[in-house]
Amino acid sequence: MGLVSEARLKSALAIQGTSKEKLGKIFIEQDWITEDELIRALSKKLDVETVEIDSYVIDPRVVKAIPMDLAVRYKVIPLFIVENTLTLAMADPLDIRALDAVRYYTGKQVIEVLAIESDIEAAIQKYYSVEDSMNSVISDINEQVTLESDATEAGSSLGNSDSDEASIIRFVNLLLQQAVTEKASDIHLEPDEDIFRIRFRVDGILHEVSKTPINLSSMIVSRLKVLSDLDVSEKRLPQDGRFRSKFGNKDIDFRVSILPTVYGEKVVTRLLDPQNALLELKDLGFSESVLRQWRSVITKSEGMCLITGPTGSGKTTSLYAVLNAINSIEKNIVTVENPVEYNFPLINQVQVNSDIGMTFASVLRSILRQDPDIIMIGEIRDGETAEIATRSALTGHLVFSTLHTNDAPSSIFRLIDMGIDPFLVNSSVNAILAQRLVRTICSHCKEVDKAGIIALQKTLGVRLKDDQKILKGKGCRACKNTGYSGRAGIYELLTMDENIRRIVLSNGSTDDIRAYTAKNRAASLRQDGLLKVLKGITTVEEVFRVSSV
Repeated sequence: MGLVSEARLKSALAIQGTSKEKLGKIFIEQDWITEDELIRALSKKLDVETVEIDSYVIDPRVVKAIPMDLAVRYKVIPLFIVENTLTLAMADPLDIRALDAVRYYTGKQVIEVLAIESDIEAAIQKYYSVEDSMNSVISDINEQVTLESDATEAGSSLGNSDSDEASIIRFVNLLLQQAVTEKASDIHLEPDEDIFRIRFRVDGILHEVSKTPINLSSMIVSRLKVLSDLDVSEKRLPQDGRFRSKFGNKDIDFRVSILPTVYGEKVVTRLLDPQNALLELKDLGFSESVLRQWRSVITKSEGMCLITGPTGSGKTTSLYAVLNAINSIEKNIVTVENPVEYNFPLINQVQVNSDIGMTFASVLRSILRQDPDIIMIGEIRDGETAEIATRSALTGHLVFSTLHTNDAPSSIFRLIDMGIDPFLVNSSVNAILAQRLVRTICSHCKEVDKAGIIALQKTLGVRLKDDQKILKGKGCRACKNTGYSGRAGIYELLTMDENIRRIVLSNGSTDDIRAYTAKNRAASLRQDGLLKVLKGITTVEEVFRVSSV
C-alpha cells in the first residue's frame, strides 16, 4: 500500500528481534501508520471484513455470551448472534486460540471480523461491568456451596470442590485483569463483619469496586497466597509475597501483603508495571528550570541528593528515573531497597531483610567495601543509616535517598534531628527535591473552570490575562465521572548554596530558609502546582489537596 518504506521495514524488523511484538504494532508505535491504515491493510491481505464498533449497539444478551475475562484476554467482543452463528470483532483474526476459546465457551460457529484494538478495549469498558461479572462468579460459587451442603446432608460422597476452586480462580483472574485495565496502583481486599470489600486505588484515590460475602474471603485470600507462594495454613501472622502475570503484551508484577485483622486477613496487592521504571526525567513533569538544575546536581561525582514526600508521592519512581539517566558501563551503582520494585541492567540491587539482620545500615557498610561510585538508599529511616549515608557522601560517593518530610527545607532539620551535625549536613547535601502527585484533567471532558478562576483571583490574588482560562474535568465514561485521568508531579527543588549553609550553621529554621528561597523566586510545591493549573494540566482543588505551602 506504499505506507512504509523499505528502510523503515528493516528498522521495524530489528526492533521486532528484541521486542517480539507484531510488525503492525511497531509501525503504529513509531507513528509510521495509524490503526485505521493497519486494519485496512490486514483486511485486504486476510480477506476479512472490517467493522467500526461505534456504529453498533450491542445487545447485552449477546455481550453475556462471552465472559469479560475471555474478552479482555483475547481482545475480542461479540457483535451479534444469528441462529447458531456468532459474529466476533477481533484485533487479531489469526489468533486461533481466541477463536477456539470462543467456540468452546459458546458452542457456536464463529465468523471473525476485524476491528481496531483500542475500539475493542473501549467497547469492553462500555458493555462489561466488572461488578456484574464478579457477582455472576459469586453466584456460581454460592450455588456450588449450597449443592455441597445438600449433598453432605444427604450422606452423599460427591462434592464440587473442583468447581469451587475453578470459580475462585476465575474470580481472582477477573479482579487482577480489571485492576490492570483501570490502571490501579493497589488492590485492597478488606474483611468486615458481614462483607469482604474490594477497593482499587486509581490515581492515588481509593474507590470501591465490589462487595463479596464474607464466607468467600478465605478462599480468595488462599488463592492469592498460592499465587504468591505463601503459607496457606498460616492465618495468624503477616506475610509478604509476590508473583508475575501477563496481561495482553504486558508483564505485571504483583506485591502481596497480608495482615491479620479481627475479621480475617486483609490483603493489599501493589501492581508494578516494569515499563514505568524506564521513565526519563523529562517525562516526570519538571519545569524547564527545575529539570536543568536537577540534571546538574545528579551528575556530580560526590555528595547527597534527597527526594522527600509522603508515602505514595512517587519518590521511588523519581529515584529510578535518576538511575536510568545516569546508568552507564563506567559506573558501579549499588542500591539497597525495601523492597526492590524494578530490576535494572548494570545496577547491583540489594533487598534488605531485617529478619536475618540485613538492615539498611548493615548492608550500607558492606556496600562501601564494594568500590561503589553511586549508592542509592531506598529510605533513610534512622540515625545510623543517616550517618553512614552522610559519611559516604563526604568520601567520594554520590548518594541518592528519600526522606519522609513535608517539604524540602524541613529535610535539612530532619537530618539534624537524627543526630547529624549541622556542618556535616552542609558539607554532604547537594540538593533536596520535594514532590507530590496531582491528578491530571481527563482529556475527554475538559471544560472551563469558572469556580477555579474565582479561587485563584480572590483567595490567592492571582490575576489571569483576558484570554487565559483554567480547566477542569466535567466527568465522563472514560474517567469514570471523576474528571481526572492519570497523574503528574509537582516539585520544589532546594539546592544548597552559601546562604542556606549559613542559615543552617546559625541555628536557623525552616521558615528562614523558606523566606530566603521565596526572595530568590524559587517555586514552592504549591506554586509549581499552580503553574500546572495555568497550563491546563490539573485543577486548583488538586493542588490544594496535596500541598500546604
